[in-house]
Amino acid sequence: MAAPTKTWKAKERQVATDFGTKRTPLSGWNSGHDTHSDTLHDSLYVECKYRKKHTCLTLYRDTATKAKAEGKTPVVVLAEKGQQGYWLLLHADDLKKVAEEYKKNEECLQIAHQQPIERNI
Repeated sequence: MAAPTKTWKAKERQVATDFGTKRTPLSGWNSGHDTHSDTLHDSLYVECKYRKKHTCLTLYRDTATKAKAEGKTPVVVLAEKGQQGYWLLLHADDLKKVAEEYKKNEECLQIAHQQPIERNI
C-alpha cells in the first residue's frame, strides 16, 4: 500500500527546507519548473524515496549499532565492481561531522603531496 500523499509530500518539503529550497510542486517535470528533481534547488538534483523499508538501511542500522558501541560515526560505503568511485550512506544528522573529517583528511593529503620548499641559506 502506498504512503498517503500528505506523508511523502511532507518528507519532500522537509528535505527541501533542509537544503534551503522548496519542494517541486506536482510531479517534477509537470510542474513547469524545468526539472525532474523533487526540489527546486539550483545546483543539487534531489530524489526523495519514501518507503516503509529500504534494504540498504538494514546494513546501515547494523553498522550504526557497531559504530555507537565504539563511539564512532557510522558511514556505509557502497561500491560496484567495475565502477570508479563509491557512494556514502550516512544519516543527515551526521553529514557535518563526516564532511569535517573528509575535509581534514583532504587537507592532510594536500600537505603530504606538496613539493618540499627549497631554500637557499
